Amino acid sequence: MATVIEMPKLSDTMEEGTIAKWNIKEGDTVASGDVVAEVETDKATMDLEAFDGGTVLKILVEEGDAAPLGAKLVILGEKGEDISGLVGDEGSAEADSDDSEEKKSDKKESGEKDSDKKESEGKETEDKESGEEKVSEKKKDKKDKDFDPLFGDLKEGKKAGNGKQDDGDGRVKASPLARKMAEERGIDVSLVKGSGPQGRIVKADVENFKEEDAKEAPAAQKEKEKEKELPKPSISGTSIREDKEIKVSQMRKTIGKRLAESKFTSPHFYETVDIDMKRAIEVREAMNEISDVKISFNDLVVKACAVGLRRHPWVNSSWMGDVIRMHGDVNIAVAVAVEEGLLTPVIRHADQKGLRDISIETKDFANRAREKKLQPEDWEGSTFTVSNLGMFGIEEFTAIINPPNAAILAIGAIRDVPVVENGQVVPGKRMKVTMSSDHRVVDGAKAAEFLNTVRSLLENPASMLL
Repeated sequence: MATVIEMPKLSDTMEEGTIAKWNIKEGDTVASGDVVAEVETDKATMDLEAFDGGTVLKILVEEGDAAPLGAKLVILGEKGEDISGLVGDEGSAEADSDDSEEKKSDKKESGEKDSDKKESEGKETEDKESGEEKVSEKKKDKKDKDFDPLFGDLKEGKKAGNGKQDDGDGRVKASPLARKMAEERGIDVSLVKGSGPQGRIVKADVENFKEEDAKEAPAAQKEKEKEKELPKPSISGTSIREDKEIKVSQMRKTIGKRLAESKFTSPHFYETVDIDMKRAIEVREAMNEISDVKISFNDLVVKACAVGLRRHPWVNSSWMGDVIRMHGDVNIAVAVAVEEGLLTPVIRHADQKGLRDISIETKDFANRAREKKLQPEDWEGSTFTVSNLGMFGIEEFTAIINPPNAAILAIGAIRDVPVVENGQVVPGKRMKVTMSSDHRVVDGAKAAEFLNTVRSLLENPASMLL
């Protein structure tokens, strides 16, 4: 009897999965327990095992495609077995697709007929308008050729260089008296601007003529012509690059959804403290000289937060709607950057662990996160989160709360700054940390008390080791 492998729920927040890789193909024989595919979830890539054996009769989801929880992925059975009942929905979808294509084809043919009809009507209208335009042009030509009582047939003449019309053979329109006056005064009549009908030069124009005005007009014209001749900017240094679309992974989808919900449903507020890291640097150097595991500044911060959470349980809480859950355990999630976003593996019972154990776990989680080998239990159950961008030179930033936590601590870089000690300006080592808190759970005073505890522990590292 044929069996179906469906999309399982591989994490607590998973709503759909993407088939990253099929390890089988249709016709292969599968045994119970065989890994048939790699499924990409919102957190990691997990193996999909077959619970029953048989021959692969049909693969229903292609590599790279996403499928919701419970969706049919592959059908197993005996060779030649009828599985039409199991893929009936798919067949129905194909039939619906065929009907849809047929409707589209009918609609297309109808559209083409309507288009032909409109084109025919448009052509008749165009011919009619064209005929009207021809009649109008003939009337215009006739009107232009009408005899002018003053200038005879000059309306068909060419325009002179100064904007006045000539009589067709290069002569400028001017009255005989104006021509005679211009000749007597040594004025080039073509430079005189006419004020008479059709730009005709009359006596007053010659009398009022100024040689400076005549020089300015050609100069302005030359300037305009020069601007037109200027070369256009070259675009040889630019190139056209095509846009690129990247398919959103299950991890990125979940990150976007959860952080959007957190940002817009949890009332965030922020508090920042500046911590003197001089003694923490000295203690870390001393520990790394004798320890077989390198202790990082992030490890010191995680330990300080763990101790602080034990002393301030309100920060180690979650908003559950009708109740606020104050967690008994201190489980700190450490944000790890991977190619597709952030993962937050959890260091459990961090308040009960030493710096060496915290360092080993953090490094192991970071390596497995980048290789996508984390398991669901590695990132579930956090009560507080630490995010560190100090290694990238970021001095200060605010982080979005990682639900269902009530707070997250953003760690900046250690800075070399001048500080005042005993009335003297001396070199100092300072680090800013900013806590984002859910105001439904943590009030401003409670957040400040927790931050002061963390600052005190880091400024006196020996106290957190007691």
